[in-house]
Amino acid sequence: MKIEILGMGCAKCAQLAENVKKALESSGKKAEVTKVTDLNAIMNRGVISTPALVIDGKVKCTGRIPDPKEIAEWVTA
Repeated sequence: MKIEILGMGCAKCAQLAENVKKALESSGKKAEVTKVTDLNAIMNRGVISTPALVIDGKVKCTGRIPDPKEIAEWVTA
């Protein structure tokens, strides 16, 4: 599983990264987590509002910080 956090490195992006970590710990899932900060790469995915979360190439949310429970549901689906 590959999880990408799209954003410019703001506090919201950091919170999303922390929530992803908690979700993976609680679900027992393993994933490669990367941060994408390149604006062109973010826009090429159709994302105009950050932070955004991408799981296995699919944009799951943009412009908000999902809680760890919601992220855990996505990674276990």
